[in-house]
Amino acid sequence: MRRRSRGERTPLNAEINVVSLIDVMMLLMIIFMITAPMMQGGVDISLPKAEAKPLEANSGMAVTITRDGTIFVDDAKYSLSEFRSTFRSIASRQAKKGVYVRADQNVPYGKVVVVLGIIRAAGVTNTGLVAEPENVSR
Repeated sequence: MRRRSRGERTPLNAEINVVSLIDVMMLLMIIFMITAPMMQGGVDISLPKAEAKPLEANSGMAVTITRDGTIFVDDAKYSLSEFRSTFRSIASRQAKKGVYVRADQNVPYGKVVVVLGIIRAAGVTNTGLVAEPENVSR
């Protein structure tokens, strides 16, 4: 083995150290796995409480009616007249697994019935009403 003199350069190493990149990738994946369930958006409403079996509302399209009467289809905002005119086309594309109606507990019953009528008129037969489970101790 020969010694380097003062003016000689060390040979360049062209290999990339991927161990640290894998560590960073795994750490980011763990962070996203933990925070993803917390980031589920949606419309903030106060659902009524009822004694019923819980439904998994993630499998179908969600129609939400807020306290002020605004209607959301998943995350898109509609007034009642816009909802009436566009829901048939939305349902033909998205409502294959059913529609889940989420209404704030302070929404008048008549408003919920009007929205249910529009959904039924669009040809959707699989409709469910979403409520929070009641805490009943027996």
